[in-house]
Amino acid sequence: MAHVEDLTAEAFGQDPYPTYARLRAEGPVHRVRTADGETWLVVGHDTARAALADPRLAKDFRSLAPGMDYSPVTSNMLEADPPRHTRLRRLVAREFTSRRVAALLPRVQQITDDLLDAALGHDTVDLVEALALPLPMTVICELLGVPDLDRDAFRRWSNDIISGTAAAGEVALGAMSEYLTELIEDKRCGGPRDDLLSALIRTRYEDGDQLSPDELVGMAFLLLAAGHETTVNLIANGVLALLRHPGQLAALRADPALIDGAVEEMLRYDGPAETTTWRFAKEPITLAGTAIRRGESVLVALAAADRDPERFAEPDTFDIRRSGQGHIAFGHGIHYCLGAPLARLEARVAIPALLDRAPGLALVPGPISWRPSVVLRGPARLMVSFSKRP
Repeated sequence: MAHVEDLTAEAFGQDPYPTYARLRAEGPVHRVRTADGETWLVVGHDTARAALADPRLAKDFRSLAPGMDYSPVTSNMLEADPPRHTRLRRLVAREFTSRRVAALLPRVQQITDDLLDAALGHDTVDLVEALALPLPMTVICELLGVPDLDRDAFRRWSNDIISGTAAAGEVALGAMSEYLTELIEDKRCGGPRDDLLSALIRTRYEDGDQLSPDELVGMAFLLLAAGHETTVNLIANGVLALLRHPGQLAALRADPALIDGAVEEMLRYDGPAETTTWRFAKEPITLAGTAIRRGESVLVALAAADRDPERFAEPDTFDIRRSGQGHIAFGHGIHYCLGAPLARLEARVAIPALLDRAPGLALVPGPISWRPSVVLRGPARLMVSFSKRP
């Protein structure tokens, strides 16, 4: 029997990159064991891009199990294939536009400033709780029109779904589905409102097509979860990379115009999504010489692909002046992250503001615990100190 790499060890969660490097050197596709069971894992950059664009790898698990019960929150485009995915993305793209995202800049700056005002009143803070989490959570909830008082509950549900036990995740899915169904009904009956969820309720395509009730729940869930989880990790991982590389931090402080390239390097070097969500072979396929049977699952390790030496020179070096992009931190193909512009906007505002307001920013000595998820990569807490405050 072929070797199955165990990815459940705590050491792997702390630093998966040595394991990914070893696996990549042996080949681009491997059989691995995660907390959710065995799966195929793609670690090479070229094979990852090919897998992400391969229509034989389905995202909709229901296509392999017709009649299976499912929660309305799974009726979203991340778990759909063409032509349904095409239809759902077309409808949401009508409202979640680049213009709507760009218009958020002043509000993102205001929220960032308010959070830093509060954080800088303390000698030591958890940067996740002080900035990296509340910024994107506030932005996406305001964008969608989720009431302030409901945001703490949503955060707990999201954490249980992504990082909790299977039982806790199932309970959270049910609670979130019930909450979103009630929220959508409230917006539907409450008259016109200027938020994205209300716009999605109203939107119709030229042929009269619109989102069904379950699809509205699924889309709201996807936008809320993906709309903050990715940015939490982008900001936390990015600041951590800077603090661990003083020369790069000094370069960015000296020339804030480097921020766009710095964010791209943060995404490549230690991006917010370690792997994609699961794909399933609709038929027997061969991927980079590896035979995968119908129904078997596949994970694409974005983190491994973005440190492939065949694609990036000195891939384990953090260099904010690295030329070119080419990373796949936000995916590739039809499932490329719709919220990537919003995540980039928030990071480009939050990180320079933090560096400007906290000239003495430093890591608090001690181990860093990482969230227990093979899909998302980010510290559960990131303790920092402000040794000098303005």
